[in-house]
Amino acid sequence: MSEIMQFHTTKPHMLKESKVYASQTLMGGLSGFESPIGLDRRDRIHALRTGDIGFVHSWDINTSVDGPGTRMTVFMSGCPLRCQYCQNPDTWKMRDGQPVYLEAMIKKVERYKDLFMATGGGITFSGGEPMMQPAFVSRVFRAAREMGVHTCIDTSGFLNANFTDEMIDDIDLCLLDVKSGDEQTYHTVTGGTLAPTIAFGERLARQGKKIWVRFVLVPGLTDSYENVENVAAICERFSSAVEHIDVLGFHQLGRPKWHELRIPYPLEHQKGPSAALKKRVSEQFEKHGFVVY
Repeated sequence: MSEIMQFHTTKPHMLKESKVYASQTLMGGLSGFESPIGLDRRDRIHALRTGDIGFVHSWDINTSVDGPGTRMTVFMSGCPLRCQYCQNPDTWKMRDGQPVYLEAMIKKVERYKDLFMATGGGITFSGGEPMMQPAFVSRVFRAAREMGVHTCIDTSGFLNANFTDEMIDDIDLCLLDVKSGDEQTYHTVTGGTLAPTIAFGERLARQGKKIWVRFVLVPGLTDSYENVENVAAICERFSSAVEHIDVLGFHQLGRPKWHELRIPYPLEHQKGPSAALKKRVSEQFEKHGFVVY
């Protein structure tokens, strides 16, 4: 791993005794990380480009949610998509996150190394969209793999071009969000385009990486028979890389955040899928030979 850059502006140790530093040091969802408070704009932009800092929303330790074993899941700030069912609209803007030193993140992974090794877990970068900060994420992954820690990225793949093949080499598992099987529905759901997701999944498969596909089932939006068949056809392009497909039923847990941020919520009165609908969609994927959860 390349040497972590030395900054030439205010150093954290100069601020540790000040009330300002005490109020801004990352607490709660980011407890335990030191933030490069005092960096001027020039240094922050350069450090973001090199991966010496990353803008982080929060992190937690969980089991069997964001990959195998017990995992440290880091939610990065910034996302180019605007999914109608987004649970975390507070992660959309990178500037709303807190900058965290690369060295601090690596030390946090090292702290939990024994737990990861004992449970078959590791580190997962989620978001937001972690591929918005490719240098930071890939440098942490490289350090983690050098420790023998499993790496996982939860992504839409929309920023496929941001990751080089070398960066993909340090990914053990990808939780790939295939949000729709056709371009029109994908654009309606996300505001983006489908092709980059397909391209990223194909690159992962070529490089021998494992994929857990995630598909959010929203009645009246993503549930049509044709759309699900198209999603299955896309997954077939990833071949044996796909270990299973998670059919995730829509829910309203993210609605309070939309209200708090005063963002009009397009699915205000949307209901989740019935058991019968979820069964039908799961069976569609199973007919294509996929394991479905």
